[in-house]
Amino acid sequence: MKIKQTWLISLIFVFIADAVCAQSDLQKKLQSAFNRFQSDEQCKYASVSLTVLDTKTGETVFTANPDMGLAPGSTLKTVTSITAFNLLGKDFRYETQLNYSGYIDASGTLNGDVIIKGGGDPTLGSWRWSATKENAVLKAMVAALQKAGVKRINGGIIGDNGVFNQQSIPDGWIWQDLGTYYGAGIAGLCWRENQFDILLKTGSVGNTITVEGTSPETSYLQYKSELTNGAAKTGDQAYPYLPAFNSKIMYLRGTYAVDQTKKRVSAAIPDPAFDAALRLSDTLKRLGIPVNNSPQSSLMLAEKDMQVPANTKSLTVINSPVLSQIVYWLNRKSINLYAEQLLASIALKAGKQASTADGVDALKAFWEMKGIDKRSMNIFDGSGLSPEDRITTSTVARILQSAKKESWFDDFYDSLPIYNDMKMKSGSINSVQAYAGFQVHDGRQLCFSIMVNNYNGPGSGIREKMFRLLDVLK
Repeated sequence: MKIKQTWLISLIFVFIADAVCAQSDLQKKLQSAFNRFQSDEQCKYASVSLTVLDTKTGETVFTANPDMGLAPGSTLKTVTSITAFNLLGKDFRYETQLNYSGYIDASGTLNGDVIIKGGGDPTLGSWRWSATKENAVLKAMVAALQKAGVKRINGGIIGDNGVFNQQSIPDGWIWQDLGTYYGAGIAGLCWRENQFDILLKTGSVGNTITVEGTSPETSYLQYKSELTNGAAKTGDQAYPYLPAFNSKIMYLRGTYAVDQTKKRVSAAIPDPAFDAALRLSDTLKRLGIPVNNSPQSSLMLAEKDMQVPANTKSLTVINSPVLSQIVYWLNRKSINLYAEQLLASIALKAGKQASTADGVDALKAFWEMKGIDKRSMNIFDGSGLSPEDRITTSTVARILQSAKKESWFDDFYDSLPIYNDMKMKSGSINSVQAYAGFQVHDGRQLCFSIMVNNYNGPGSGIREKMFRLLDVLK
């Protein structure tokens, strides 16, 4: 019996020794690869950080500058996603209410207004699901009105942002981004992901590009083009600038290469609640249901010191896809709007205002409760678009590792794109490149966060070198 016990103990020590040796070997390879990367000419003036953890145990596999606060770019979306899964739940849905004020008389005339009351759903009117597409949503709203017997509206359509009545644009976003589709602000009533396309008529290099129209049509805005035709292979460097101080003029600036085939620039809708009301109003008129008053939004009413009617009756409720489906597209396509709407919803869940700032506070409070120092998260949004965001790779990796034990982990994992044959979220803004994700090494699942700030040269070059470093994890 003692011989068998001795043999078993010896075998266990062999396994432990092999595991320690394997980890030591991986650490050495990572250290060598990291040193080589950090000494590269592109990183001469850069700040570089890498943290690798064992996903199952949380054990540190490798760290280099783990507590250095760096701009994470869109890898911050992994933090927002995991926080949303924790606080809202994988089956959470947004609700958009279609209500009316006043009364419907015997002739079918609604003596009041139709109110589209938003609940923060970023998918309303989105083309990513059949049930959320613009035509599907409008059809559902029209059907609800017809079911209620409405044949005429002696009032108007109001787009209501509901409790999302705080700041729209997160602090720290730069002016150049604000008019772009990826810089659309949060809203209680989102519509078509708060974006539309400006159609361009290009010409010869150096000449000014003209605006041919928009898709969908936006007659309520005017366009002033200062956009010029750029040389071939210079790409899309066009930037739309949102109307400021209630101006109705949107400016287009920058260059747009003559060999670009798309001939359109995606821009942010300045008031998506109004646009949603406009589309429903126009649809009803085309179907022979007259609407007396012009469409309005809660923002437009507030500017006149007026309010959305409070006493309303329900016509229908439109539900969003579940959170797990929203997070899938959030990370796969890096949709800033989805991240910011979730952050505002996290604030509401915590009993705060539906704002980015309150969402950041709620996010930090949650992770501090889980043992993560909130000072390691000096962030201003949920998407990573702000160049002022700072977070450590240690914190990102720990948050990734915390997700492994949760029932919704597979949904989160599935949301991550594949780069370099690895499941990971990318992040890039000016002179910033980052990745955060998972990789199996010798049967052991690892999670990691790597960030590089202030690198020199082309982004393609630094990405290739980061991939070489991460290849050690394969």
